[in-house]
Amino acid sequence: MLASIITPTYNSEQFIEETIRAIQAQTLKDWEFLITDDGSDDDTISIIQRFAAKDPRIKLFRLEKNSGAAVARNNSIKEASGRFIAFCDSDDLWTPNKLEKQIAFMQEKDIAFSFAPYHVVNEQGSKIGFSPTRAKVGYKDILITCDIGTLTAVYDTSKLGKVYMPLIRKSQDYGLWLRILKLIDYAYSYPAPLGYYRIRPHSISNNKIKAMQYVWKIYRDVEKLSLTYSLWLMFVYSLYGIKKYGKIKLKNLFTK
Repeated sequence: MLASIITPTYNSEQFIEETIRAIQAQTLKDWEFLITDDGSDDDTISIIQRFAAKDPRIKLFRLEKNSGAAVARNNSIKEASGRFIAFCDSDDLWTPNKLEKQIAFMQEKDIAFSFAPYHVVNEQGSKIGFSPTRAKVGYKDILITCDIGTLTAVYDTSKLGKVYMPLIRKSQDYGLWLRILKLIDYAYSYPAPLGYYRIRPHSISNNKIKAMQYVWKIYRDVEKLSLTYSLWLMFVYSLYGIKKYGKIKLKNLFTK
C-alpha cells in the first residue's frame, strides 16, 4: 500500500460525500481511506457505509464516545498500512492529482515531510482566497507562523515511522508538525496548490482569538516552552498571522 489517507469525522453529513468523491477521483489509485468517526449522531455513518460497501479501500472505524480529532486521527494512523500518511478533513477537498504529484515530488527529492499551498473555499465550495506557502519550513519557522495546512500534509513512514498527534482537543495537527520537525530539519512545499480548504463561519480557524489561545497551549503545555519565550513567540505569531491573513485576501466569506 502506497498511501493511507487519515480523516476524522463528527456530524459531517453535509460535506463527507463530496470529500469521499474527491479521494476516489485521485489519479493515483494505490491508497486506503481510513475514516474514524468520533461519535456522530447524524447521517455521517450511513453515508460512509454506502461508499465503503462499494469501495474496499474505504475503511470506517467508530469510537465509542466523542473523544476529539486527535484520538480519531491517531486511531486511523494506528490502522494505516501505507508508506505515506496523508491527511484530509471531512469537509476539505483535494485536486485529482494531489497524491500522485505530491508523492512523486517526495520520492524524487527524498523528502520525509511535505505540504502544499491550497485554495480557500466557502461552505458552498466557491473559491474565496488562496493560502501561499514558503518553499521549506523548519521547527522554529512554524513556531512563528505555520504554513502547513492539514489537508496538504504528507509524511513518509519509511523515514519517520508512524508519528502520532498529541492528545489535545484543538490544534493537535500543529502539534504533530512540530513533533515531526524535531526529527528532521525541514518540511518542503510542493510548488502548486493541491487542495481546497473549506472555511466555515464558526470554525476555530475562522476565530483568530480562539486559535491563538490554542497556539498558546501548544507552546506551554505541549512544547513546554518557557513563559518568556512563549510570550515573545505569541507576539511575533500574531504579527505574522495578520500579515498572512492579509496575503490570503479573502473575499466576502459567507456569501453564496
